Formats: sequence, structure tokens, C-alpha cells
Amino acid sequence: MEMNENMEKYKINAFLDNLTIREYKFAMKTIPLVLDVSMNTFHNYRRIKMGDRQDIPYEKVKQLEILFGIESDTLINVKITGKSLTQLFKGEKQRS
Repeated sequence: MEMNENMEKYKINAFLDNLTIREYKFAMKTIPLVLDVSMNTFHNYRRIKMGDRQDIPYEKVKQLEILFGIESDTLINVKITGKSLTQLFKGEKQRS
């Protein structure tokens, strides 16, 4: 997936858009309570863009994934990749 600065970092709005009107109204009241954040903070979470330094705390992301009934790591719009410590160490040893 192409990284676009205007793309939302998290798919919160996409999951909310799939709800019925009644479910959406319920979600908008319930989610901030479950996350123990203000309505304003929840709205800020929904607006975080790819290039923003702001992030949602890990535990809140996990709670949102549970609320939406989705698998771990599916709320974020970008796949995060990297090397393990072992891979980095092997690369370092080869340079020495």
C-alpha cells in the first residue's frame, strides 16, 4: 500500500463507516468510555494522518481492535517491517 501523508494512520473511520446508523451512534458513545478517553481525544485518534508524529497508545489500539472484532495489527493502515536483533547482529558481525 502506498504511503500517503493525507491517508489516515488507522482504519477507525473505515470500520465506523461499516456500521448501521444505530450501531454508529452507540459506538460513538461507547468507544470513548471503553478506551477511558474524552470524546475529543477519540475524534483526534480518528484524524491522525500517516505523516503525523501523534500516535494512539498501544493498549488503546488493542482495545479498538477488540471492539471492532478484528485481528491484531489490522487497525493500522501500514505494515510495519524491520529486522530482528539477531538479523542486525549477524549483519554487524559480517562488517567486523
